[in-house]
Amino acid sequence: MKKIESVALIGLGAMGAFFVPGLSETLGSSFRVIAGGERKERLRKNGVTINGKKYDLNVVDPEDKTEPADLVIIAVKNYDLDKALSDIRNQVGKDTLIMSVLNGVDSEEHVIKAYGKEHVIYSLMRISIAMDNGVANFDPSRGKVYFGDRRNDLSALSDNVLSVKELMERCNIGYCIKEDMERDIWFKFMSNVGENLTCALLRVPFRYLNEDPDARYLCMKGMREVVAIAEAKGIDLHEEDALTQEGLLPTLPPENKPSTLQDLDRGKATEVETFAGTVVRLGKELGIPTPVNDVFLHGIRVIERRGMENK
Repeated sequence: MKKIESVALIGLGAMGAFFVPGLSETLGSSFRVIAGGERKERLRKNGVTINGKKYDLNVVDPEDKTEPADLVIIAVKNYDLDKALSDIRNQVGKDTLIMSVLNGVDSEEHVIKAYGKEHVIYSLMRISIAMDNGVANFDPSRGKVYFGDRRNDLSALSDNVLSVKELMERCNIGYCIKEDMERDIWFKFMSNVGENLTCALLRVPFRYLNEDPDARYLCMKGMREVVAIAEAKGIDLHEEDALTQEGLLPTLPPENKPSTLQDLDRGKATEVETFAGTVVRLGKELGIPTPVNDVFLHGIRVIERRGMENK
C-alpha cells in the first residue's frame, strides 16, 4: 500500500469544502487546490473560511508543472467535468488515484475514458453544506465520503482503497466503504432526483417533503422512476430502497435547501440535466415512462433560464 502524501482538489464549492480542514491541517502545502484565472487570484488572496476558521491555500494553476499528486479529488459541478478532466492533467502521474465525488451516475466512466480504470476510485458524498462567497458552515459529524472500488471485499480491500482509507483516517475525515459502490451511487442518485428536484421545482426547503403530501408524492414518484431504470440496467436498486429513503426524510435538516434550489436562488446554472435529464434520456433508451422527471426537467429549465436572465 502506498501512503498518500499529496492531494490536489479541483472544485472548491460545497463538496470540496468538506475536505479542506482535514487535508489542509494534515498535509500543509502538499494539499493543492487547482484553479485558474480570477478564481485562482481570489483563492490565493482570500482563502476560504470553513466553520469560522480561515484557511490559506496552496493554489496551483492548471498549467503549472508540479510533481504529480498521489490523489486528485474532483468536486466540480457535473457540467464542468470535462474541463476539470483537462485541468488536472499536470497533477496526474502513472500512480495517481482519481476520486470523483460528483453527483450523477457516470462521472467514473468519464474519468476512465480520460485516464484509464487503474486510476479510478468510485465515490460519492453525503452531506448538507451551504457555501457562499468562500464561506462554508456544516456539521462534520453529519457528513461522509463514500469510496472504494466498483465492488469491494471488505475483508480484503485493494491497495488503492487502503491508501485512501489511511489518508481519511490520518486527516480525521468521515468516510465509509461499501461492498457495492455502484449500487450506492445509484441510491444517492435516486435520493437526489426525488428530494433535490422536488424542492427545487416547488422552491421549498426539505421540511415540505415531510409536511406536504403533494411534495412527498412528487418525491416518491421521481425516485420510483429511477428505481425502474436501475432495475432494467441490472443495478441492485429496488422499491424497498425508495421506501427506505422515504423513512429517512425526517432526518433531513428541515430548513436546508438542496443544491439545485440554492443554484436557482442565486441565478446560477443547475445540475438538472445530470439528474432529471439522465432519467429522461435513459427512460427513452429503455422504453420506461418518466413523466415526473419530464416535469422536473422542463419546469426547472424554465426557472433556471428566468433566474439567469434576471441576474
